[in-house]
Amino acid sequence: MSDQEHPDHRTPPEQHDPLPEVSLGASGEHGTRVDEPVDEPVHDGEPTQPLSGWTPPSQGSQPPQASPSPTADPAPTPPPHRGQQGAQQPYPAPPLSPIPQQSWGPGGPGQAAGETRSFGGFFAGEAATTPLPLQPPADRRPVSRWVWPAVTVLALVVGLLGGFLGALGYDRLGEEDGRYDGGLDAVQTRDAAPLEADNGSVPAVAQALLPSTVQILASLDGEAGGATGSGFVLDRQGHIVTNNHVVASAAQDEGPILVVDAEGERHEATVVGRSPVYDLAILQVEEVDNLVPAALGSSTVLNVGDPVVAFGSPLGLSQTVTSGIVSALNRPVTTGDSDNESSYINAVQTDAAINPGNSGGPLVNLAGEVVGVNSAIATTGGSLMGESSGNIGVGFAIPIEQVRTTADQILATGEAQYPVIGAQVRTGGRDSEGAVITEVMDGTPAEDAGLLADDVVTRVDGEPVTDGIALIVAIRTHQPGDTIEFTVRRDGEDRTVEVTLDGEVG
Repeated sequence: MSDQEHPDHRTPPEQHDPLPEVSLGASGEHGTRVDEPVDEPVHDGEPTQPLSGWTPPSQGSQPPQASPSPTADPAPTPPPHRGQQGAQQPYPAPPLSPIPQQSWGPGGPGQAAGETRSFGGFFAGEAATTPLPLQPPADRRPVSRWVWPAVTVLALVVGLLGGFLGALGYDRLGEEDGRYDGGLDAVQTRDAAPLEADNGSVPAVAQALLPSTVQILASLDGEAGGATGSGFVLDRQGHIVTNNHVVASAAQDEGPILVVDAEGERHEATVVGRSPVYDLAILQVEEVDNLVPAALGSSTVLNVGDPVVAFGSPLGLSQTVTSGIVSALNRPVTTGDSDNESSYINAVQTDAAINPGNSGGPLVNLAGEVVGVNSAIATTGGSLMGESSGNIGVGFAIPIEQVRTTADQILATGEAQYPVIGAQVRTGGRDSEGAVITEVMDGTPAEDAGLLADDVVTRVDGEPVTDGIALIVAIRTHQPGDTIEFTVRRDGEDRTVEVTLDGEVG
């Protein structure tokens, strides 16, 4: 409002700022600020037009004058001085001009028809105010003291309600198939560790992670519940991470999949997407009230000897916890069986007891963060997956970094991609000196880089490669579109080539 006031009004009328906009976020608290009126300086001004009820000083108040001559003009009477008191004047000083019309908040009376009015405050969008009445300050009615506290409480309630509705709507943004255009960025994961990194307590880790661990019962070759495994809750939208080999048969036959939570409740689940190459799958359940997301950590900061805890349902025994240490890092292994030998991972190796049924369960550090997904074990027969024999103290987990990447792709598109170079390598035997390329396909990144059959790849980005499996795993730790450096031995000489990776779905 204008800061001009009548000189007689030494106390300006109260001014109230519009309330600040209420943020309708998913979480957080909202409040308002009530500003006290601020005394504005009184401005002396001259009237530019008469105000209603204002009259000029009476001529009768002038002192007696000598009788003028009949021919002389009457002398003009000067206006009274500003500080001069007049016996007939209720207000000693001349008033200012009327205050121009004002409006509160954005919009205003000149708003175009059909234009959306923004909510700028409690009085936003009201009609223009009229000039202030000419009455003494004592005649003004004070605003009741309960009005502004009531407005503050109302704004707080509106903010909290808006945040709740925003969070509720956020939970429902996904499609019915469980996919989100933004991938992991569009769902509510949990990144904060529930415990201190140096807490050193396995019982504390168990209490933190058991509510996030689930058992999975999937059909196998048409038999309901024929495949059992484990998983963990990824986000508040009800996505579950598990191994592909746990649900592969059910996904192909469209068989039933059940997720059993920590309370023993069963939830029907559907497959959002899966990756046979990385042995990962993402499931979706609808009833998410009892599901608690697990915190996601990092495997790149692990050291050999770090304590870890494995969760899952080994041999059908749900909510089982075992502990051990990281016994090796960057271990190239295959998590596939005889029907899926292309599933290779750069695994975290642990001696925590892992048995059939642990597949898909989380491997966790002592801060309560998931650092890997339990996927395979070594057995006395020399095979992986351990379907006919138990744990011998060597288990393998998919690093959480690969889980993040694959889950992000599946949530966004329903599919996962893996990098390829367009060449075949020998995976049998024990090639300790490098990976032998057996074939290079036409029009592939390998051909573009100048690779030839019988080339031996000894390093990838400076890291040694011992055999074909190690080369495949080294490539699959990158993403399609990445450019990596190969050290290649040809005819007894080493050379360096750069390969830009292509991508395939799988």
